[in-house]
Amino acid sequence: MSPRRTVHRIIAGREAGTALGLIVLCVALWIATPYFATAANLSNVAEQSAIVGVIAIGMTFVILTGGIDLSVGSLVALVGVVIGSALQRGWPVTGAVGLGLMAGIGAGAVNGLTITRGGLPPFIATLGMMSVARGGALMLSDGRPISGFPDSLRVIATGHALGVPAPVVLMLSLYLVAYVVLTRTVAGRYLYAIGGNEQATALAGVDVRFHKTVVYALSGLSAAVCAVLLLARLNSAQPIAGIGYELDAIAAVVIGGTSLLGGSGSVIGTLIGALIMSVLRNGLNLLGVSSYLQQVAIGSVIIVAVLIDMALRRRVQRSFR
Repeated sequence: MSPRRTVHRIIAGREAGTALGLIVLCVALWIATPYFATAANLSNVAEQSAIVGVIAIGMTFVILTGGIDLSVGSLVALVGVVIGSALQRGWPVTGAVGLGLMAGIGAGAVNGLTITRGGLPPFIATLGMMSVARGGALMLSDGRPISGFPDSLRVIATGHALGVPAPVVLMLSLYLVAYVVLTRTVAGRYLYAIGGNEQATALAGVDVRFHKTVVYALSGLSAAVCAVLLLARLNSAQPIAGIGYELDAIAAVVIGGTSLLGGSGSVIGTLIGALIMSVLRNGLNLLGVSSYLQQVAIGSVIIVAVLIDMALRRRVQRSFR
């Protein structure tokens, strides 16, 4: 068997293993508590997964290129406050949401430019933006929540399509688009190539700087869409919203099988990873596990996922020797 086919089999096996882990987790919680498998609870789990799941789409693109984005949680707060402030000033919902989406894209593009043109490591560039965005959200809102929005905004969180909650429909639609981009377009192949070997990709004539900048702009857009969902769900713009979301998104991506070193992974795995995170948190809450122990459990899952990723990467490297 050729090394390339071996790699594809390893990646496919990783996705299948992650999906099996989700099924086993659901069955275990179903046995442990009768409240887990109720329609209301499963709907709640799906809606909760939509929040982190949307951010994780952009994070998948970033990590595939070998980068990281620590600013997405703060961007959720900033975009929420921008939309809330615009609505308070009488803007129509579509205009306010459009302004918020542009703010997310702009902040993400700044991240990309400071990394590709300024030469800063992704960790430092996005860490700085994390502080800038959080401070901006606090300044715009004067440190207070903004509330009292039109009912038309709430439809984004409370509406249904064929019985499926609107946030879940939006999340699945975005994952479908992301899947097509990564697997059916030249740009998607470029992202894998950049993460696998950036220098060789640049020597092949690919504009690496442009593609990496676009990737961070997409990450900012993902954070902005998440802010819209959260704003509609809470009917309030919180300047402290999104704390820890960047870690949840990274965890979903890693648990889903995308390598932190870049070059391998898929959005399908990320979706499964986001579902695992939501199911695990929901199940631990139903079982009455303390929030402190929940952090230990989730952190342990992340460590195991990274260890598995490193073991698989070593196996891939041996297949090319």
